[in-house]
Amino acid sequence: MAKIASAEFVKGVVGTDVILADGTPQVAFIGRSNVGKSSVINSLTKKKDLARTSSFPGRTQELNVFLINRSLYLVDLPGYGFAKGSHELRERLLKLIDWYLLRSGYVQKKIVLIIDAYVGPIETDLEVFQRLLEYGKDIVVVANKVDKLRQSEYQKQLQSIQNIFQGCRVIPYSSYTKIGIKELTNEIL
Repeated sequence: MAKIASAEFVKGVVGTDVILADGTPQVAFIGRSNVGKSSVINSLTKKKDLARTSSFPGRTQELNVFLINRSLYLVDLPGYGFAKGSHELRERLLKLIDWYLLRSGYVQKKIVLIIDAYVGPIETDLEVFQRLLEYGKDIVVVANKVDKLRQSEYQKQLQSIQNIFQGCRVIPYSSYTKIGIKELTNEIL
């Protein structure tokens, strides 16, 4: 069974950087602002404060690179679709995401697209997903916050999400109740 034994923040990157070109496999984490990306990373690595969590959308403004098991980079991308912050900031972050994932030449072993299981995928999630598909990216979808679903709606909502993201693995996840940690760890390692 795969296990994350070590995780450390390496650096924040805003463009071409030698660290991203050093041959270490990269797994990118992407999702809209306030979807719980930092909480997923922290629960996955069992380090409460590895990725900064915030109630303010748009806190992550660079590519945060974490070294996992001294053999893999987990790259935490800025959230997309947040309403707060200047138009210029939103545009700059979207360009950074687009550059890293689609035009930089850096290869991601896998892209972890995090969506809110309670809300379901919204338009921006679907746009990002479609764009990643067009570029042939290997995507796993994390349906985060399943703990907020009532038992009666759990299966129906997950089936709906699976139908939308056909052809991709969908992992139900909750950093609060620890659902999906083992599955996501196996998927990225």
